[in-house]
Amino acid sequence: QAQLVESGGGAVQAGDSLRLSCTASGRTFGSYVMGWFRQSPGKEREFVGSIRWSSGSTYYADSVKGRFTISRDSAKNTVYLQMNSLKPEDTAVYYCAAAATYGPLASYTRERQYDSWGQGTQVTVSS
Repeated sequence: QAQLVESGGGAVQAGDSLRLSCTASGRTFGSYVMGWFRQSPGKEREFVGSIRWSSGSTYYADSVKGRFTISRDSAKNTVYLQMNSLKPEDTAVYYCAAAATYGPLASYTRERQYDSWGQGTQVTVSS
């Protein structure tokens, strides 16, 4: 399994921006899809977006489309989640995850499809 470490969480005001990082190690990630998920108290973990490491192509959940952007820096083995125009409903623990697949991004939105996970980082957005 890959080792994933998230960072960059914190407490911000509604409308602010925040960038999360996920640094990966333990594998060659060329064939991987890297996903971001989030989980609020009492709710199931939900898909936020994903990026194909090799091409940089991305896919987003409707709830964050246009506000969140995923990118990667191959030299640093790091994936980023840029979050703009944050809302209180974005408050959650954010996790990055990895799946070794060449399948279409739109098909990789379920938690069980990813086999490596980071420890999570808390994002709190106040109104």
